[in-house]
Amino acid sequence: MELSELCGLKSCEDSIKESGLPVYIYGMGNGGEKVLKWCSDRGIKAEGVFASDDFVRGQSFMGYRVQKLSDIERKVGEFTVLCAFGTELPEIMAHIDEIERRHPLYAPDVPVAGDEAFTKAGLMERFADVQRVYDALADEQSKRVFTGLSAYKITGRLGYLREIFTDEPKPSPLLGLSSDEIVCDLGAYNGDTVLGLLKATGGCKKVYAVEPEKRNFQKCVKNCTNISSAEFYNAAAWSHDGVLDFEGGSGRQAKLETGGSGKIAARSLDSILSGRKCTYIKYDVEGADIPALEGSCETIRQYHPKLYCSLYHRCFDYIDIPLYLMEHFEGYRYFMRQDRYYPAWETYLVAVDE
Repeated sequence: MELSELCGLKSCEDSIKESGLPVYIYGMGNGGEKVLKWCSDRGIKAEGVFASDDFVRGQSFMGYRVQKLSDIERKVGEFTVLCAFGTELPEIMAHIDEIERRHPLYAPDVPVAGDEAFTKAGLMERFADVQRVYDALADEQSKRVFTGLSAYKITGRLGYLREIFTDEPKPSPLLGLSSDEIVCDLGAYNGDTVLGLLKATGGCKKVYAVEPEKRNFQKCVKNCTNISSAEFYNAAAWSHDGVLDFEGGSGRQAKLETGGSGKIAARSLDSILSGRKCTYIKYDVEGADIPALEGSCETIRQYHPKLYCSLYHRCFDYIDIPLYLMEHFEGYRYFMRQDRYYPAWETYLVAVDE
Protein backbone atom coordinates (compact mmCIF):
# COMPACT_ATOMS: atom_id res chain seq x y z
CA MET A 1 0.00 0.00 0.00
CA GLU A 2 1.24 3.48 -0.86
CA LEU A 3 1.08 6.21 1.76
CA SER A 4 -1.31 8.25 -0.41
CA GLU A 5 -3.84 5.39 -0.38
CA LEU A 6 -4.51 6.00 3.33
CA CYS A 7 -6.64 9.00 2.39
CA GLY A 8 -9.17 6.78 0.63
CA LEU A 9 -9.69 4.29 3.45
CA LYS A 10 -13.01 4.29 5.25
CA SER A 11 -12.78 4.90 8.97
CA CYS A 12 -13.68 2.20 11.47
CA GLU A 13 -16.65 4.16 12.85
CA ASP A 14 -18.05 4.93 9.39
CA SER A 15 -17.90 1.25 8.39
CA ILE A 16 -19.71 0.22 11.57
CA LYS A 17 -22.43 2.83 11.17
CA GLU A 18 -22.97 2.15 7.47
CA SER A 19 -23.41 -1.59 8.02
CA GLY A 20 -26.41 -1.03 10.28
CA LEU A 21 -25.63 -4.28 12.11
CA PRO A 22 -26.02 -4.59 15.87
CA VAL A 23 -22.72 -4.13 17.72
CA TYR A 24 -21.35 -6.45 20.40
CA ILE A 25 -18.19 -5.95 22.43
CA TYR A 26 -15.84 -8.92 22.74
CA GLY A 27 -13.96 -8.62 26.03
CA MET A 28 -14.15 -6.93 29.40
CA GLY A 29 -11.73 -5.18 31.74
CA ASN A 30 -9.99 -1.92 30.94
CA GLY A 31 -10.12 -2.57 27.22
CA GLY A 32 -13.85 -3.16 27.34
CA GLU A 33 -14.36 0.11 29.20
CA LYS A 34 -12.34 2.02 26.61
CA VAL A 35 -14.14 0.48 23.62
CA LEU A 36 -17.53 1.20 25.20
CA LYS A 37 -16.46 4.81 25.69
CA TRP A 38 -15.20 4.89 22.09
CA CYS A 39 -18.67 3.77 20.96
CA SER A 40 -20.46 6.27 23.18
CA ASP A 41 -18.29 9.15 21.94
CA ARG A 42 -19.22 8.28 18.34
CA GLY A 43 -22.90 7.64 18.78
CA ILE A 44 -22.54 3.88 18.29
CA LYS A 45 -24.87 1.79 20.42
CA ALA A 46 -23.42 -1.37 21.91
CA GLU A 47 -26.11 -4.04 22.16
CA GLY A 48 -24.14 -6.27 24.49
CA VAL A 49 -20.89 -7.78 25.72
CA PHE A 50 -19.70 -11.32 25.20
CA ALA A 51 -16.81 -13.56 26.12
CA SER A 52 -15.68 -16.91 24.83
CA ASP A 53 -18.13 -19.60 25.88
CA ASP A 54 -15.75 -21.19 28.39
CA PHE A 55 -15.31 -17.90 30.31
CA VAL A 56 -18.96 -16.95 30.84
CA ARG A 57 -20.02 -17.51 34.44
CA GLY A 58 -23.11 -15.31 34.72
CA GLN A 59 -21.06 -12.17 35.32
CA SER A 60 -21.97 -8.62 34.37
CA PHE A 61 -19.82 -5.80 32.99
CA MET A 62 -20.58 -2.06 32.80
CA GLY A 63 -24.29 -2.74 33.14
CA TYR A 64 -24.33 -5.54 30.56
CA ARG A 65 -24.89 -9.22 31.27
CA VAL A 66 -21.90 -11.00 29.74
CA GLN A 67 -23.16 -13.45 27.14
CA LYS A 68 -21.74 -16.41 25.31
CA LEU A 69 -20.74 -15.89 21.70
CA SER A 70 -22.68 -18.98 20.68
CA ASP A 71 -25.86 -17.64 22.29
CA ILE A 72 -25.59 -14.32 20.45
CA GLU A 73 -24.97 -16.11 17.16
CA ARG A 74 -28.05 -18.25 17.71
CA LYS A 75 -30.32 -15.38 18.74
CA VAL A 76 -29.07 -12.47 16.63
CA GLY A 77 -27.56 -13.99 13.51
CA GLU A 78 -25.42 -11.33 11.84
CA PHE A 79 -23.74 -8.66 13.95
CA THR A 80 -20.58 -6.58 14.23
CA VAL A 81 -17.87 -7.54 16.73
CA LEU A 82 -15.59 -4.98 18.40
CA CYS A 83 -12.54 -6.67 19.92
CA ALA A 84 -11.68 -5.03 23.24
CA PHE A 85 -8.59 -6.79 24.61
CA GLY A 86 -5.00 -7.47 23.67
CA THR A 87 -3.26 -10.78 23.16
CA GLU A 88 -0.17 -12.37 21.71
CA LEU A 89 -1.26 -15.94 22.47
CA PRO A 90 -1.46 -17.86 19.17
CA GLU A 91 -4.55 -19.83 20.17
CA ILE A 92 -6.45 -16.68 21.17
CA MET A 93 -5.38 -14.84 18.04
CA ALA A 94 -6.55 -17.83 15.98
CA HIS A 95 -9.91 -17.71 17.79
CA ILE A 96 -10.26 -14.01 16.92
CA ASP A 97 -9.44 -14.86 13.29
CA GLU A 98 -12.17 -17.50 13.30
CA ILE A 99 -14.74 -15.02 14.64
CA GLU A 100 -13.63 -12.55 11.95
CA ARG A 101 -14.36 -15.16 9.27
CA ARG A 102 -17.95 -15.38 10.54
CA HIS A 103 -18.70 -11.75 11.39
CA PRO A 104 -17.47 -8.24 10.59
CA LEU A 105 -14.83 -7.65 13.27
CA TYR A 106 -13.01 -4.45 14.19
CA ALA A 107 -10.46 -3.55 16.86
CA PRO A 108 -10.84 0.21 17.45
CA ASP A 109 -7.51 1.89 18.16
CA VAL A 110 -8.03 3.11 21.72
CA PRO A 111 -5.08 4.37 23.78
CA VAL A 112 -3.22 2.29 26.35
CA ALA A 113 -2.29 5.57 28.07
CA GLY A 114 -4.07 8.91 28.01
CA ASP A 115 -7.50 9.74 26.64
CA GLU A 116 -6.86 10.62 23.00
CA ALA A 117 -8.27 7.95 20.71
CA PHE A 118 -7.06 7.71 17.13
CA THR A 119 -9.11 9.37 14.40
CA LYS A 120 -8.59 9.45 10.66
CA ALA A 121 -9.22 13.21 10.72
CA GLY A 122 -6.43 13.62 13.26
CA LEU A 123 -4.05 11.69 11.04
CA MET A 124 -4.98 13.63 7.91
CA GLU A 125 -4.43 16.94 9.73
CA ARG A 126 -0.87 15.78 10.39
CA PHE A 127 -0.11 14.33 6.99
CA ALA A 128 3.06 16.44 6.65
CA ASP A 129 4.36 14.75 9.82
CA VAL A 130 3.23 11.38 8.48
CA GLN A 131 5.23 11.92 5.31
CA ARG A 132 8.27 13.11 7.24
CA VAL A 133 8.37 10.03 9.46
CA TYR A 134 7.78 7.73 6.51
CA ASP A 135 10.63 9.32 4.56
CA ALA A 136 13.01 8.99 7.52
CA LEU A 137 12.54 5.23 7.90
CA ALA A 138 15.63 3.32 6.85
CA ASP A 139 14.27 0.26 5.05
CA GLU A 140 11.26 -0.96 3.09
CA GLN A 141 10.01 -3.18 5.90
CA SER A 142 9.82 -0.14 8.17
CA LYS A 143 7.85 1.76 5.57
CA ARG A 144 5.45 -1.18 5.15
CA VAL A 145 4.98 -1.36 8.92
CA PHE A 146 4.29 2.38 9.13
CA THR A 147 1.76 2.33 6.30
CA GLY A 148 0.06 -0.89 7.41
CA LEU A 149 -0.14 0.35 10.98
CA SER A 150 -1.76 3.57 9.81
CA ALA A 151 -4.24 1.58 7.70
CA TYR A 152 -5.15 -0.55 10.72
CA LYS A 153 -5.61 2.50 12.90
CA ILE A 154 -7.94 4.10 10.35
CA THR A 155 -10.04 1.03 9.59
CA GLY A 156 -9.81 -1.09 12.74
CA ARG A 157 -9.28 -4.15 10.50
CA LEU A 158 -6.78 -6.68 11.83
CA GLY A 159 -5.89 -7.87 8.34
CA TYR A 160 -3.65 -4.83 7.94
CA LEU A 161 -1.74 -5.89 11.05
CA ARG A 162 -1.32 -9.47 9.91
CA GLU A 163 0.42 -8.18 6.78
CA ILE A 164 3.13 -6.37 8.80
CA PHE A 165 3.95 -8.78 11.63
CA THR A 166 7.74 -8.93 11.73
CA ASP A 167 8.49 -12.02 13.86
CA GLU A 168 12.07 -11.00 14.62
CA PRO A 169 13.84 -12.45 17.69
CA LYS A 170 14.25 -10.39 20.85
CA PRO A 171 16.30 -8.35 21.40
CA SER A 172 16.00 -7.07 17.84
CA PRO A 173 18.98 -7.98 15.64
CA LEU A 174 18.76 -4.42 14.32
CA LEU A 175 20.28 -3.23 17.61
CA GLY A 176 23.47 -5.22 17.14
CA LEU A 177 23.82 -5.75 20.90
CA SER A 178 26.89 -7.39 22.40
CA SER A 179 28.24 -8.40 25.82
CA ASP A 180 29.89 -4.97 26.09
CA GLU A 181 26.67 -2.98 26.49
CA ILE A 182 25.97 -0.52 29.27
CA VAL A 183 22.20 -0.86 29.45
CA CYS A 184 19.61 1.61 30.71
CA ASP A 185 16.26 -0.17 30.98
CA LEU A 186 13.52 2.41 31.47
CA GLY A 187 10.34 0.56 32.33
CA ALA A 188 12.23 -2.54 33.45
CA TYR A 189 9.04 -4.39 34.49
CA ASN A 190 10.17 -7.70 36.03
CA GLY A 191 13.61 -7.72 34.42
CA ASP A 192 12.52 -9.60 31.33
CA THR A 193 14.34 -7.30 28.89
CA VAL A 194 17.63 -7.50 30.76
CA LEU A 195 17.40 -11.27 31.12
CA GLY A 196 16.61 -11.63 27.42
CA LEU A 197 19.63 -9.50 26.53
CA LEU A 198 21.92 -11.56 28.77
CA LYS A 199 20.64 -14.77 27.20
CA ALA A 200 21.24 -13.42 23.70
CA THR A 201 24.66 -11.84 24.27
CA GLY A 202 26.12 -13.77 27.19
CA GLY A 203 26.47 -10.72 29.41
CA CYS A 204 26.79 -6.96 29.68
CA LYS A 205 29.05 -4.46 31.41
CA LYS A 206 26.45 -2.59 33.42
CA VAL A 207 22.68 -2.37 33.93
CA TYR A 208 20.61 0.53 35.21
CA ALA A 209 17.05 -0.71 35.72
CA VAL A 210 14.27 1.83 36.37
CA GLU A 211 10.78 0.58 37.31
CA PRO A 212 8.05 2.51 39.20
CA GLU A 213 5.57 -0.19 40.23
CA LYS A 214 6.60 -1.68 43.57
CA ARG A 215 5.73 -5.32 42.90
CA ASN A 216 7.27 -5.28 39.44
CA PHE A 217 10.36 -3.63 40.93
CA GLN A 218 10.69 -6.32 43.59
CA LYS A 219 10.41 -9.03 40.92
CA CYS A 220 13.00 -7.24 38.80
CA VAL A 221 15.49 -7.12 41.69
CA LYS A 222 14.83 -10.77 42.50
CA ASN A 223 15.12 -11.96 38.91
CA CYS A 224 18.29 -9.97 38.27
CA THR A 225 19.90 -10.54 41.66
CA ASN A 226 22.80 -12.48 40.11
CA ILE A 227 23.80 -9.54 37.91
CA SER A 228 26.53 -7.96 40.02
CA SER A 229 26.75 -4.89 37.79
CA ALA A 230 23.06 -3.95 38.11
CA GLU A 231 21.68 -0.86 39.81
CA PHE A 232 17.94 -0.67 40.52
CA TYR A 233 15.77 2.42 40.84
CA ASN A 234 12.18 2.23 42.11
CA ALA A 235 11.16 5.33 40.20
CA ALA A 236 9.41 6.56 37.07
CA ALA A 237 11.57 7.65 34.14
CA TRP A 238 10.80 11.32 33.57
CA SER A 239 12.12 14.63 32.24
CA HIS A 240 13.47 15.71 35.64
CA ASP A 241 13.74 14.52 39.23
CA GLY A 242 10.67 14.97 41.41
CA VAL A 243 7.51 13.27 42.66
CA LEU A 244 4.55 12.35 40.42
CA ASP A 245 1.00 11.03 40.80
CA PHE A 246 0.95 7.31 40.15
CA GLU A 247 -1.72 4.67 39.68
CA GLY A 248 -0.43 1.22 40.63
CA GLY A 249 -1.71 -1.95 39.04
CA SER A 250 -0.90 -5.56 38.45
CA GLY A 251 1.51 -6.59 35.73
CA ARG A 252 1.86 -3.84 33.12
CA GLN A 253 -1.16 -1.81 34.24
CA ALA A 254 0.73 0.67 36.44
CA LYS A 255 1.12 4.15 34.98
CA LEU A 256 1.66 7.81 35.75
CA GLU A 257 -1.75 9.42 36.09
CA THR A 258 -2.84 12.83 37.32
CA GLY A 259 -4.90 12.30 40.45
CA GLY A 260 -3.61 8.73 40.84
CA SER A 261 -4.03 7.00 44.18
CA GLY A 262 -0.33 7.13 45.03
CA LYS A 263 2.93 8.98 44.58
CA ILE A 264 6.18 7.83 43.00
CA ALA A 265 9.66 9.22 42.76
CA ALA A 266 10.56 10.47 39.27
CA ARG A 267 14.10 10.41 37.90
CA SER A 268 15.66 11.61 34.69
CA LEU A 269 18.19 9.28 33.13
CA ASP A 270 20.64 12.18 32.87
CA SER A 271 20.39 12.56 36.66
CA ILE A 272 20.83 8.84 37.30
CA LEU A 273 23.91 8.59 35.11
CA SER A 274 25.39 11.99 36.04
CA GLY A 275 27.59 11.95 32.97
CA ARG A 276 28.43 8.24 33.03
CA LYS A 277 28.45 6.31 29.77
CA CYS A 278 25.53 4.40 28.29
CA THR A 279 25.44 2.34 25.06
CA TYR A 280 21.82 1.15 24.95
CA ILE A 281 18.55 2.64 26.24
CA LYS A 282 15.17 0.92 26.19
CA TYR A 283 12.01 3.01 26.63
CA ASP A 284 8.79 1.20 27.59
CA VAL A 285 7.26 3.60 30.07
CA GLU A 286 3.50 3.37 29.57
CA GLY A 287 2.91 6.64 27.78
CA ALA A 288 5.63 8.76 29.46
CA ASP A 289 8.03 8.21 26.56
CA ILE A 290 8.48 11.84 25.47
CA PRO A 291 9.23 13.08 29.01
CA ALA A 292 11.62 10.14 29.49
CA LEU A 293 13.39 11.08 26.26
CA GLU A 294 13.58 14.70 27.41
CA GLY A 295 15.29 13.45 30.56
CA SER A 296 17.85 11.54 28.47
CA CYS A 297 18.92 14.30 26.09
CA GLU A 298 22.37 14.94 27.57
CA THR A 299 23.17 11.23 27.62
CA ILE A 300 22.00 10.65 24.06
CA ARG A 301 23.88 13.66 22.69
CA GLN A 302 27.11 12.73 24.49
CA TYR A 303 27.21 8.96 23.91
CA HIS A 304 24.84 8.33 20.99
CA PRO A 305 23.52 5.03 22.42
CA LYS A 306 21.37 2.54 20.55
CA LEU A 307 17.69 3.21 21.26
CA TYR A 308 14.63 0.99 21.51
CA CYS A 309 11.33 2.87 21.87
CA SER A 310 7.85 1.41 22.33
CA LEU A 311 5.39 3.16 20.01
CA TYR A 312 1.96 1.95 21.09
CA HIS A 313 0.94 3.46 24.42
CA ARG A 314 -0.57 6.59 22.91
CA CYS A 315 -2.34 6.42 19.57
CA PHE A 316 0.03 8.82 17.81
CA ASP A 317 3.26 7.64 19.48
CA TYR A 318 4.35 6.04 16.22
CA ILE A 319 4.51 9.56 14.77
CA ASP A 320 5.36 11.69 17.81
CA ILE A 321 8.30 9.66 19.12
CA PRO A 322 10.18 9.38 15.80
CA LEU A 323 9.58 13.10 15.22
CA TYR A 324 11.00 13.95 18.65
CA LEU A 325 14.14 11.92 17.98
CA MET A 326 14.58 13.38 14.50
CA GLU A 327 14.22 16.93 15.78
CA HIS A 328 16.60 16.58 18.73
CA PHE A 329 19.33 14.16 17.69
CA GLU A 330 21.46 13.71 14.60
CA GLY A 331 23.14 10.69 13.06
CA TYR A 332 20.53 7.98 13.65
CA ARG A 333 18.91 5.50 11.30
CA TYR A 334 15.34 4.51 12.17
CA PHE A 335 13.63 1.13 11.85
CA MET A 336 10.00 0.37 12.75
CA ARG A 337 8.73 -3.12 13.51
CA GLN A 338 5.45 -4.72 14.62
CA ASP A 339 5.46 -7.84 16.77
CA ARG A 340 2.70 -10.43 16.38
CA TYR A 341 -0.01 -8.97 18.62
CA TYR A 342 -3.70 -8.04 18.52
CA PRO A 343 -4.36 -5.08 18.50
CA ALA A 344 -1.38 -2.87 17.48
CA TRP A 345 0.59 -3.23 20.69
CA GLU A 346 4.28 -4.11 20.71
CA THR A 347 5.08 -1.68 17.92
CA TYR A 348 8.62 -0.44 18.35
CA LEU A 349 11.30 1.83 16.89
CA VAL A 350 15.00 1.01 16.75
CA ALA A 351 17.46 3.88 16.32
CA VAL A 352 21.11 3.10 15.59
CA ASP A 353 24.13 4.97 14.22
CA GLU A 354 24.08 5.87 10.56
